[in-house]
Amino acid sequence: MEKRINKITFLVLAFFLGEFGIDRFMRGQIGLGILKLVTCGGLGIWQLVDFVIAITKISHYDEEFVFIDGQWER
Repeated sequence: MEKRINKITFLVLAFFLGEFGIDRFMRGQIGLGILKLVTCGGLGIWQLVDFVIAITKISHYDEEFVFIDGQWER
């Protein structure tokens, strides 16, 4: 399954709601989203790591980027 997401929207939601797993839900990774929700973003560590990874990956895209089966498009 392919999901197109605006990069600004993704970064804002990942920053503010990342501890609730919203970034994983947007990617289509429901299981990891629930796990992240239950652990409060891995006590904030998992949220921070995912946010830093998102910033580095998103810099290669113009406006939108694509997740294919929950993975970053290459």
